[in-house]
Amino acid sequence: MTRTAASLMIVALLAGCSTLPRDGPSGMGVVKSASTEQQQGDYALVNLDFALSELLKAAPQRSFSTLALASSEAPTDVIGVGDTLAVSIFEPSGGLFGGGSSSRSSESGNQTLPPLVVDRNGAVPVPFAGSVSVQGLTPAQASAAVRRALVGKVANPQVIVTMAGNTSNAVTVLGEVRNPGRQPLAANNDRILDVIAAAGGSSRSVYDVTVRIQRGGQTYSAPMSIVTTEFNENVRLQRGDQVNLVYQPRRFSSFGAFNAVARTDLPPGPLTLAEALSGVGGLDSNLADAKSVLVFRFERPEVAQALGIQQPATPRGVPVVYRLNLNEGSGFFIASNFQIEPDDIIYAPRAGAAEARKFFEFVQSVTRVVYDVSVTSAINVD
Repeated sequence: MTRTAASLMIVALLAGCSTLPRDGPSGMGVVKSASTEQQQGDYALVNLDFALSELLKAAPQRSFSTLALASSEAPTDVIGVGDTLAVSIFEPSGGLFGGGSSSRSSESGNQTLPPLVVDRNGAVPVPFAGSVSVQGLTPAQASAAVRRALVGKVANPQVIVTMAGNTSNAVTVLGEVRNPGRQPLAANNDRILDVIAAAGGSSRSVYDVTVRIQRGGQTYSAPMSIVTTEFNENVRLQRGDQVNLVYQPRRFSSFGAFNAVARTDLPPGPLTLAEALSGVGGLDSNLADAKSVLVFRFERPEVAQALGIQQPATPRGVPVVYRLNLNEGSGFFIASNFQIEPDDIIYAPRAGAAEARKFFEFVQSVTRVVYDVSVTSAINVD
């Protein structure tokens, strides 16, 4: 029985050599799967140096979708159903609206009507003029329409129409704003940042929010950080637009031989590899292979081409693994110059010595079990 138990433990030990748990691929495993001149691998492995980090910083900015095509010149003071109008009529003779009153305003024939709401037919009722159609007109055009309706009933009437309540010239603001809902448009308040500000602004960082405009079956979008810095992205809106602020957090992941493994939000502005490493507690000095700190990234094809990387692109980009040697002093300068991008994965494989120590600990645990089985068997025999 002892020999059988020992045999089973040895088999388990041999099997354990290839099945020992690990946090991820070894440094050698990463190298084996990379593309070389002799074989096409899963990704390109690029050694980071200061010159390369400078080339990456000098690469053109990532191209973003734009809102510029959504800019509208449609008027924002057109009267629509549900709007409230203030109508004032001035009659120099005072013959119609004076009515024999002794008040000064009546003697001059001035008449301010109660607020008039545009009905579902697009018209408002005006005394002595009847129902006047104003839908689709500007206040100035509505003034002319009311005046024409009064001609023949009022001598030389002068009419002023203003918007007292604007409900039809509005857009809907949804998503990451403090006060979502309908926001009215006005001649001096019709740009996208105007309505976002009127809705209380975004509760998220501008770097993590995408602005989308939906109009007539079309969708236009751009990062809010671009909308707030580029004038041509702060477009004019038109009635009926739907503005949606979508939260899309920028994050990077870190795992392997770190003091902390996490998925971390990127702060506003750039973040260097050195800052990212310090943010997760740095490398585990007992486990990490400091000469092989890896950054996995789907690189933009134009950047990969500028770096001379021949790896084929995937729908997400060119798979590239940047490798940095932190055993050298220059590695810290390079890490301070290399910028982390959203969805980067920072990985520190275990050092060979750490793997060997883990292996021998496993061997020790197995041999201890074999010893215990042997002792127990001997006691039972006795």
